[in-house]
Order: sequence, then structure tokens, then C-alpha cells
Amino acid sequence: MGANFIGSEELLKINAGFGFFLPKKVIPAIPISLEKAKSLKKDYILILGVPGVTINKMRKVFGFDPKRSEPCFYNQDWYSNEKFAKETTLDFRWYLIKKTIDDKTRGRNPKSFEKNTAKQKKFPSAVLVVFTFFAYYFLNKKEILWKNDFIWCDDKDFSGDQVYVGRYKDPKGINKNGFNIHRHLSIKKNYGFLWQIKI
Repeated sequence: MGANFIGSEELLKINAGFGFFLPKKVIPAIPISLEKAKSLKKDYILILGVPGVTINKMRKVFGFDPKRSEPCFYNQDWYSNEKFAKETTLDFRWYLIKKTIDDKTRGRNPKSFEKNTAKQKKFPSAVLVVFTFFAYYFLNKKEILWKNDFIWCDDKDFSGDQVYVGRYKDPKGINKNGFNIHRHLSIKKNYGFLWQIKI
């Protein structure tokens, strides 16, 4: 899979910058055939998950000020106390994640895809997308994944709003560089209209 393969040897090259340690265990077997890997090598990244790495830990390492160093996170902290940021981590197993978003899904409500996608397909966790973004950047000559795109994630915040991440660079140049983490505010019962009567 070339540059789209991130295994133990690749991770060991960048672990000092991340501050993580690979478990002293036998590396899990890759759960796909060689033929399958070859068919996916252009569009997918095969990456080994590292337990103990959370979004908050990565945020502490990479910071949120592009003037000091890049890559970094976008300067926001609403999610720092959310479970998906402070507790959710990766398992010590292989993950397969697409390099680009499907054009047919642009501008679509994620709920319509949650119901209709095949069982083997699912939205990635936010921590997987973040981990893949930073690992790929350092291993591939500062190549930026999802530079202008947001990725729907499997995570939800405490109030049930769905998390989406990505868009390192603002195409309009208004916002500073940084990996974004947001939530899609769904309509709840405390949202409503109040009328002004024209008098």
C-alpha cells in the first residue's frame, strides 16, 4: 500500500513526536488479504491503532497555535471534557480509513447514510481520524489529509450532537490553520420560534 500503510515500523519513526508507546505485544495480523490490500491501496490508509492515545493527549502535544508550530489543532476547547476527546482511544488493531470523502455524500445529512450503509462500513471515530491525520502528515512530507473537507464521525457529544472533524486550511483564508473538531447542532425541543407581531 506504499505511503498509505502505517504499521509498527512507520509509527516507531514518529512516536517521539507523539509521545506514545507501542504495546510490547505481538503485532496483530493484518485482517485483509494481499489482493484486497492491493485493490484498496490508492484510496484507503491501513493504519495500526495505538492504545492510550486520546484527542486531548494529542492536543497537548501539538498545541493550537500555527505561529508556534504546525501541524496543530484549531484553537477551540469546547470538547476537552467530552468523553470522545478525553477517554476514547484506539484498540491495538488495524484500521482501514478512506483518504478522501465520497463526492456523493457532500452536503448530505449523515443520518441518511447511517441507515443505508453496509454493515462493514461505518463512520470513523474522531480519535482515529485525528491520529491518522497527524501520523500521515509526519510520514508523508507534510501532506495534509482532508485539507478543506470535514469528516462525519461516529462520536456524539454529551447532548447527542454528532461530531465532525477536519478542514485543516480555511479555503477562504479567514480562519487560522488547525485541525478542527466540531459538532452538528441538531434541532431539539429547546429550539423554537417566537413571533414578533408587526404593529
